[in-house]
Amino acid sequence: MTDVRTEAKAGEPALRRVMGPKLLLFFVAGDIIGTGVYALTGQVAGRVGGALWLPFLLAFVVAFMTAFSYLELVGKYPKAAGAALYTHRAFGIPFLTFMVAFAVMCSGITSASSAAVAFGATYLAAFVKLPTVLVAIVFVAGLAVINFRGVGESVKANVVLTCIEISGLLIIIGVGVWAVLNGNGDASRLVQIDTADRTWLVAITSATSLAFFAMVGFEDSVNMAEECHDPVRIFPKAMLWGMVVAATIYVLVSITSSLLVPAGDLAAAKSDALLKVLDVGAPGFPREVFSAIGLFAVINSALINMLMASRLLYGMANEGIIPRRFGKVHPRRRTPWVAIVFTSLIAIGLVSTVDISVLGGTTALLLLAVFAIVNVAVLVLRRDHVPHHHFRAPTVIPALAAVFCVYLASPLSGRPARDYVVAGILLAVGLLLWAVNWALMRRNRATVA
Repeated sequence: MTDVRTEAKAGEPALRRVMGPKLLLFFVAGDIIGTGVYALTGQVAGRVGGALWLPFLLAFVVAFMTAFSYLELVGKYPKAAGAALYTHRAFGIPFLTFMVAFAVMCSGITSASSAAVAFGATYLAAFVKLPTVLVAIVFVAGLAVINFRGVGESVKANVVLTCIEISGLLIIIGVGVWAVLNGNGDASRLVQIDTADRTWLVAITSATSLAFFAMVGFEDSVNMAEECHDPVRIFPKAMLWGMVVAATIYVLVSITSSLLVPAGDLAAAKSDALLKVLDVGAPGFPREVFSAIGLFAVINSALINMLMASRLLYGMANEGIIPRRFGKVHPRRRTPWVAIVFTSLIAIGLVSTVDISVLGGTTALLLLAVFAIVNVAVLVLRRDHVPHHHFRAPTVIPALAAVFCVYLASPLSGRPARDYVVAGILLAVGLLLWAVNWALMRRNRATVA
């Protein structure tokens, strides 16, 4: 049986192994189901029309194929750091490794920051009016405290929050079933594709590239590998079943939404699209109940994304890609406290100064690029044999997944130019950090010599 603690490295206490298969399943499902589906339904409808379910289904297929690559790699290398570790082992290019790590970290922090703003501006606003920035800052600080207390407390809180956010989506599905049984709903909308100013292919792929943001999250779980019992054994079932659960709920919610509300009305409602569905399907249902559930959904998304970002920094520090100070573990709480403080400060800076609403598409763009690299890395690393048994993906799956990810990240998919502008700015910041870190390391080597 695996000990509850891994061996310490370089005198540092190791992370505590607290996650079994059930907690990991909830972690995967809870990380996927969250702010994305609550906020993106209207925007996806605006791109594709009534066939709202199709982009979510296609996004699931691409994500599911990519998950096979992650499963093979986490089985070979059951450590924190995820995509950055795999890139480092496959290509051995420190700059590429750093940029992949930076892109993944940014995706987690910006997602959490988006949730923090949504918490203050949308869901909490249904009950009390407070300055959004102040609420968002306090929100991020609260997440940091939970994160610092320990992953055991965090993932147990995730179980509760996941159950709550799933209940909100089940309410939408139940309302749809009730309305359809009573003769409401228009099934013809389910095959309508908006081709007013583009081809049907571009309409579908543009919507899929946005819906993909709602499917990401499964990759975060590999950063928790060092805090799982027997990760090589439990990861495949937990990750794949978590994704299937999330995708099934997404497709049912999107079908319900399209049946009850025209795509134009969903698009006009924006982040309130599911509330619009609730008003049409069950006019007497109290909106405050669903808003409260929405509060818990964004809390859960933010919590898991901040967990991922801090564990990513911790893993990269252990690999020597970034300063080892980021790998500092608190001796009593056994959590990576320096990484937690650093990522929380970045999130506070974002919610204080940046319009987070424009970063959803950019986050999906960055992650699609990372997923393309991971799908190639798994094939490159087939030459690296490890002594233990692990999951192995059929070769054709990562090959196809890499092609699909590149296509969805390219302008051919109909992705707006704004996504590339924001991504370029973020990567430029990463380039600057890389240059500073390289200069410091070079100076230190010169001093030692």
